[in-house]
Amino acid sequence: MPRSSLLELEDVEARYGQMRALHGVSLEVGEGELVAVLGPNGAGKTTTLRAVSGTVRRSGKIAFAGKSIARRSPEAVARLGIAHVPEGRGTLSELTVAENLRLGAYTRRDRAAVREDTGRVLAHFPWLGERSDQRAGTLSGGEQQMLALARALMLRPRLVLLDEPSLGLAPKVVAEIFRIVRELNERDGLTVLVVEQNANLALDSSSRAYVLEAGRVALEGTSAELRRNESVRRSYLGY
Repeated sequence: MPRSSLLELEDVEARYGQMRALHGVSLEVGEGELVAVLGPNGAGKTTTLRAVSGTVRRSGKIAFAGKSIARRSPEAVARLGIAHVPEGRGTLSELTVAENLRLGAYTRRDRAAVREDTGRVLAHFPWLGERSDQRAGTLSGGEQQMLALARALMLRPRLVLLDEPSLGLAPKVVAEIFRIVRELNERDGLTVLVVEQNANLALDSSSRAYVLEAGRVALEGTSAELRRNESVRRSYLGY
């Protein structure tokens, strides 16, 4: 089990209108952990992240740092230090790189610290400083994904929800994104819950993982244990 628990979901259900997408999902993420969520399309992976960030109708227990967030709005969840990087980049294409970064700190009032954090974030993504006046929509897909992650870090989050960061990107770009995520986790102690279809990459990067199928947790364990699991190997790892 995780060290001290930062995020806990217990019997969480979520709906889109009349359609139920989660059927009692329970999972836990410890402080400083990098945990992956695997599963086929339609399994409820993205909905699980949305349930945490408050962007889908949900019920059940959702606790962050020991306090319930199940009834909080997305903005209230963000103010607690949960940054959600949605599938499909999530940058505002008409705004510049610098404006996107400033937007990431919209819940913060500590202006001096925000300036300091801008420098810290740009140390991970130095090319962003050179493109500060460039519109986000003119960046490549990989650059937009990195900008979306950098913008999330401007919140100074305790937890990052990262949804399908590899989607549609070249392997070299994906490797760089995961290198940065691992560095943030290992060096800065950032807690990360990542949804990822590339199971090999996800298990390489994470300490533990959950496999979702049809809106339920089908398997859970350390990444090493799941690598040895025959059904995981056959369904997700291709051997």
